[in-house]
Amino acid sequence: MAKTSGLNRTGVLARVTVAAVTAALVGTTTAAVAAEPGPASRPAAQPSISSAPTASATAAAAAAASGAALNNLYGVQSNGDVIGYTPVGGGAIQRIAGRSGWGWTGYKNFTQVDIDGQPEAEGWHHADGWYAVNSAGRLHYAGGGPIRDLGSGWNIYNKVFSAGNTGGAAPDDLLARDSAGVLWHYLGYGNAGLTGRYRVGSGWNAYTQLAGKGDITGDGRADLVARDRNGVLWLYKGTGLNNAPFTARTRIGSGWNTYNYIFSPGDLTGDKRADLVARDGSGALWLYKGRGSSSAPYTARVKIGTSGWNSFRAMF
Repeated sequence: MAKTSGLNRTGVLARVTVAAVTAALVGTTTAAVAAEPGPASRPAAQPSISSAPTASATAAAAAAASGAALNNLYGVQSNGDVIGYTPVGGGAIQRIAGRSGWGWTGYKNFTQVDIDGQPEAEGWHHADGWYAVNSAGRLHYAGGGPIRDLGSGWNIYNKVFSAGNTGGAAPDDLLARDSAGVLWHYLGYGNAGLTGRYRVGSGWNAYTQLAGKGDITGDGRADLVARDRNGVLWLYKGTGLNNAPFTARTRIGSGWNTYNYIFSPGDLTGDKRADLVARDGSGALWLYKGRGSSSAPYTARVKIGTSGWNSFRAMF
């Protein structure tokens, strides 16, 4: 019998309290502190995703038809439960009741994906589900219905993630770094399937964190940021080319070693720009809002979680 993801809707963000969220996304400028991560319960035997509330913003739908996807933020606990947080305006997030997934023990490299690249009915792009690699090195996709097994051999990579549409077509694509430090590019077919890989380049083991989920600089192309061992953060602007998806790097800033986890769930503020989230050693969560500028891609940080976020072994 096939495993089932349990997702009732392929889009991960649900359409609840549409008017309230619309007003918040359009009119809020400061971020509130999120509720703390809470305990999970009743782990299931098989990996699953529950349907989760969706934030939507019909008033800004036309403007949001392209750019970074408006997504939830997720954390994976050691028992395999996935806890979700939905954007509620200005970068603030609110915990989704219950669990957004369960049974994901032994999995790593979680990443959200908009597999078809199409906006939802209200005009916003949202992730349709997520990829994750299990302990046997098999890549799985969960986005409603049975979990899809996309093949073996993914344990040769120490980092697998989607930075969004990095290959120029509509669907999100996948990036993977192998143990030798070579970065590879897999293009999305639009149905969660992937093409063969393209070599991006070598030397990517210089980085301790790689993150991105859509356009940061405002040119409509998905970008990538990388932190080196000295704590310097670098920007790789997207080109939209499948065999050379990024330009040469530019320096963003230093001091990023204060964080033990850096990732991007996509757009948390409703402005079409990909935002960056960072967790510090005390377990606080910080948001860097995308500005749409290549010279200064992020605003000053805003705390969106006070403590307890170190309880998550993965966030995406």
